[in-house]
Amino acid sequence: MDFASLPHRFGDRDQIGALRTAEDALEPEQAGDRAWRISGRVLGRRGQGGVTFIDLEDVTGRVQLLAELERMGEEAYEVVRSVSIGDLVGVQGTAFRTRRGELSLQVAEWTFLAPCRLPFPDRHHGLQDVEVRHRQRYLDLMTDAEARERFIARARMIASIRRSLDEADFVEVETPVLQPLYGGAAARPFVTHHNTLDRDLYLRVATELYLKRLVVGGLEKVYELGKDFRNEGVSHKHNPEFTMLEFYEAYADCEDVMGRTEQLVVAAAEAVCGSTTVTIKGQEVDLAGPWPRITLGAAIEAKTGINPMTLGRDPKPLEDYLKSQGIDTSRDKTWAQLVDHMLSHYVEPTLIAPTFIIDYPVELSPLSRRKPGEDGVVERFEAFCGGMEISNGFSELNDPDDQRARFEEQAEMGRAGDDEAHPVDEDYVTALEYGLPPTGGVGLGIDRLAMLLTGQETIREVVLFPAMRT
Repeated sequence: MDFASLPHRFGDRDQIGALRTAEDALEPEQAGDRAWRISGRVLGRRGQGGVTFIDLEDVTGRVQLLAELERMGEEAYEVVRSVSIGDLVGVQGTAFRTRRGELSLQVAEWTFLAPCRLPFPDRHHGLQDVEVRHRQRYLDLMTDAEARERFIARARMIASIRRSLDEADFVEVETPVLQPLYGGAAARPFVTHHNTLDRDLYLRVATELYLKRLVVGGLEKVYELGKDFRNEGVSHKHNPEFTMLEFYEAYADCEDVMGRTEQLVVAAAEAVCGSTTVTIKGQEVDLAGPWPRITLGAAIEAKTGINPMTLGRDPKPLEDYLKSQGIDTSRDKTWAQLVDHMLSHYVEPTLIAPTFIIDYPVELSPLSRRKPGEDGVVERFEAFCGGMEISNGFSELNDPDDQRARFEEQAEMGRAGDDEAHPVDEDYVTALEYGLPPTGGVGLGIDRLAMLLTGQETIREVVLFPAMRT
């Protein structure tokens, strides 16, 4: 195949979906009078003698092509007959409904655009090997229309989120991916080295601290949709590279941004599903708010009989309980880690309908503002749905002295062996000293929300190119 001889473009094309809509009223053996110019991938070929039927598909749908020797002439017809499954072609012709009622395109002109040089996957059975589907996503997309629609739905979801925030006067911004100091979440970072600067840099684990610097600077409503990176395990809900929305609203608090989180999710569901009702783990779930709110202590107590928030900060009762249930606590070094373990083990998997867990211990929330009148508690929420966390938000801590002290506590945890502890960020403390207004902030997991809205059980089905083991 001489690729140099193939067309460089096939412009002014119509979509197959538009053809099917416009010519839907044709009766059997009736022809349309409009000329159509379509292109796509060949997915089927059949016929004999002087008639050949070909199935052609683009991103909007599929249509049958009807090529006839008598109409096209021998030379052009032989070119059509030589086509292989998977080849890309362009066609011009008029619509026609066959005697059996199949909407078709009567081929007048045929343009070969690109060959498929490898055996085309079996579309009838689909790709059975999950590893192949994830590693060679192009094969998954070309053989499974539902896979294509899933990623188009994800794009509609993201567009809805942007639209909702833009209409509320938020400003979309971009902050550094390569950072001299990671922060904004308890996570182990990826480390790289900049040769010219001769310094280590980190792939960001969150956008939070840079976005709040912008609020200090006077951008009162900001958001960023982008990639974060955490050097953590891979699971059905974890990918080391993932997409997050973070938004920050000055002069708002935890209550305000909880309401906005509900609104974003509802609008996204309507954009993707046409309704707020979705099916999650076999259950019909209505995402419309208001979502139930349960304190962290009460949620754990409902499942275990133990409210860790009433036991002081003594880790022993929690550790003893978990060990009595056969749960490994070897990685839990502190009371706060034991509390988090209990939440993730006993509570999180049971929250299928959207639910806010609120009132977190300060030890788990180094960037959250303290709750008035409740010692050791901060104004923070996590939203759970489908048995996993989808969002995290709080009233932002704007006291620079308190922030520095909490950074120091985190640094001490790091020195004690916690590789996810938050480092001290002196420049961020300096920014706070210039004055951060009362602010509410939220992080919303885009991949996990896409899982919920498209009915998927694993994050790999909503990430085009997920991380895979070699």
